[in-house]
Amino acid sequence: MATALDNNRFLRACLQQEVDQVPVWLMRQAGRYLPEYRATRARAGDFLTLCTTPELACEVTLQPIDRFPLDAAILFSDILTIPYVMGLGLSFQEGEGPVFANPLRSAADIARLSQPDPETELRFVMDALRLIRRELNGRVPLIGFAGSPWTLACYMIEGRGSRDFIHIKGLLYSDPATLHRLLAHLADAVSAYLNAQIAAGAQAVMLFDTWGGSLSTPAYQEFSLAYMTRIIAGLHRESEGRTVPVILFTKGGGNWLEAMADSGADVLGLDWSTELGMARQRLGQKVALQGNMDPIALYGSSAGVHQEALRILESHGPGAGHIFNLGHGITPQTPIENVSTLIDTVHHWGQAKQTV
Repeated sequence: MATALDNNRFLRACLQQEVDQVPVWLMRQAGRYLPEYRATRARAGDFLTLCTTPELACEVTLQPIDRFPLDAAILFSDILTIPYVMGLGLSFQEGEGPVFANPLRSAADIARLSQPDPETELRFVMDALRLIRRELNGRVPLIGFAGSPWTLACYMIEGRGSRDFIHIKGLLYSDPATLHRLLAHLADAVSAYLNAQIAAGAQAVMLFDTWGGSLSTPAYQEFSLAYMTRIIAGLHRESEGRTVPVILFTKGGGNWLEAMADSGADVLGLDWSTELGMARQRLGQKVALQGNMDPIALYGSSAGVHQEALRILESHGPGAGHIFNLGHGITPQTPIENVSTLIDTVHHWGQAKQTV
């Protein structure tokens, strides 16, 4: 599968190597803000069919790459594929997001969970990755991803998204041993899943810890970061003669940068609440940084988008180790022309200033 890359600046930046310009990709870059995505989604009929049909997942993965000069593609999938194949009755409700018909509410529920085989139960993901790599043909690198054990457990126990996480936090403070059993089970599943993604062609992988920021500092370190560190330690980090970078993203994790940098990840993804320059001062060259424009800034004027992108670039400053991204996923009503403005701004700034 080894293919020479036409554009490898994303992988180089992940490893803090010199690049000609700051690379940029966007979380949820294949999404409802694109008319071509909406057309494919309508053809699929529902979101899960879109995720679990390799040809359709490949089609929407490539749509933003065909439209914009992005520096990386990211697999179109969902963080909940692992619990989906565990049989918890996942569905996506319009306006509500993911809902599990059979949430975990007891130690017995947790004990009954299966350990999915990535090349059987999750074969649709691996087939999509292989197809995307073939269709990309070296244009840009391909990123795979998974949800963190804590974030997966939040959905599996709450049954849906939550503001206060009553059920999982109740378990954390009343029966932590049972929660640890679930998190260890999920860590093993995520490790196997990401290693299978690397074998299928992912050239970088990302851990999405969407709900880690809901925890106290001691709880984050024990119930979220410890399991992500365990996963990273178990990844196969060399493939096709290259290092496979790992990106760790905890939304709301700005208080814990130093601990996150000790996880073994090559890159920390930051949301918009953490200033890049401050993060760089705190961490030095220990890791590369990814981020971190507020996605809602893309609803401003073209001039406003340009100025905010410049502010973020200047905050990080010149030098290797910055991947420009949003601080979370792009939203459905985002004006397409502002996405173009953002990407052009990042690339033009980088051409002038990226070498130290």
